[in-house]
Amino acid sequence: MTARAPGVSAVTASRIFIGRSVRHSVRNVDAMVMAVVLPVMLMLVFVFVFGGAISDTGSYLDYVVPGIVLTCAGFGASSTGVSVSQDLQSGAIDRLRTMPVTAATVLVGHTVASVVRNLLATVIVVLVAVLLGFRPNTSAVEAVGALGLVAFYILAITSVFAMLGLVAGSAEAASGYGFVILFLPYASSAFVPLDSMPGWLQVFAAHQPVTPVVEAARALLSGQSPGTDAAIAVAWCTGIIVVASALIVWLFPRRSAR
Repeated sequence: MTARAPGVSAVTASRIFIGRSVRHSVRNVDAMVMAVVLPVMLMLVFVFVFGGAISDTGSYLDYVVPGIVLTCAGFGASSTGVSVSQDLQSGAIDRLRTMPVTAATVLVGHTVASVVRNLLATVIVVLVAVLLGFRPNTSAVEAVGALGLVAFYILAITSVFAMLGLVAGSAEAASGYGFVILFLPYASSAFVPLDSMPGWLQVFAAHQPVTPVVEAARALLSGQSPGTDAAIAVAWCTGIIVVASALIVWLFPRRSAR
């Protein structure tokens, strides 16, 4: 009787697929450049084109940086859905199912690599903001708290895009399905205060995940207490991750190359 080849542990497989996804990100120079250039250009437009109309005191840069960071995270995370869909369409995931490895760990690789890639883009955006005059008034603990909150948000939306990659019929569709998510920051307090919006829009903006995340991060970067915003932000992100993960667990065994 022939002994069955030992399988690869989920931890080892996850490490391998994380490395694979990171290498793909590094080699995709165009995507890496756009992940940084797009949010920087967006920040320049908001600060120098719209900023004077919103605030003539020069403080708008301090206000808008957290919103730019979350917007940047959304655009960066959207590539996860495309990558997952490409793996599915190419048959790579089906092939993994025939091997002694937990095939679902390929999604772990895409997700973790996206978080790392987006945190790198976040650091670059903040550094550019500092060159423009951004001066956060925060302690080391508060800065770490703000970064942790941003990382948790990135993980949440990346989980959603990984799930959309399984649902979509093509890489293009995966990118399109996340269109609504990418525009959530614009209907929040990321760029303007809630009280400047129409009443009906204020209700939506106040009860969607981006607003508590951006308000908590803004408070931490300015050396203030985030109050209940931090707890609400964590609750939103946790709920999104739980729901997206549950859908992934249900969808993954049912999806195959078309």
